Amino acid sequence: MSTETPLEATLSDGAVDRPLGALARDIPGATAVFLRHRLDFCCGGKATLREAAQARGIDAEAVCAELAALQPPPGSPLPVQPAELVQFIIARFHDVHRRELPELVRLADKVERVHREHPEVPAGLAEHLRAMQQELLEHMQKEEGILFPMMARSPGMPLRPPIQRMREEHLDHGQALQELQALTHELQEPADACNTWASLYAGLRKLRDDLMEHIHIENNVLFPRFE
Repeated sequence: MSTETPLEATLSDGAVDRPLGALARDIPGATAVFLRHRLDFCCGGKATLREAAQARGIDAEAVCAELAALQPPPGSPLPVQPAELVQFIIARFHDVHRRELPELVRLADKVERVHREHPEVPAGLAEHLRAMQQELLEHMQKEEGILFPMMARSPGMPLRPPIQRMREEHLDHGQALQELQALTHELQEPADACNTWASLYAGLRKLRDDLMEHIHIENNVLFPRFE
């Protein structure tokens, strides 16, 4: 049985010769890379990455390298020391949320605007994502500015009150994910979804998985050490 992730399989399967639209659908975050290079993955999504890059006069292999960089590092045992674990959480989850959420908001805005007459359009999704983004930014700032430094300085120090507050906010994030699922028909795009719509939902599925793992590691691995 293959242990490749979907992104690894996509890249190993000759990404430069795959259509831009397919890459945008299969690789969460690819739309931001394509926009940065002005590669049309929506209306021009049938062109391969090689063809589109050649037309723009850019290096297709360099774009492939940027797509590969979107892949999270392979799974490995979590750091044992609190100071190392909080740095892992920041790099693997906090920084990723900050990077990916603005693009998801942009895609949601476009889907709602272009497909406003579609019966399955996720009306209200962009507004919901903006609220999620703001709540996550505030939550992560509290952790990075107050709680995590305390944990790094004093391993084993009882920190129950601030941890309890973070746990309560995690419950709010979980509720927001449930609302996200409801707005998007359980994150299943319609059969006639355009590349932008499919890319949006691929990114949202990654957000859901990342956020659930993020909360799990904090609630069940990091926090108990200080309670």
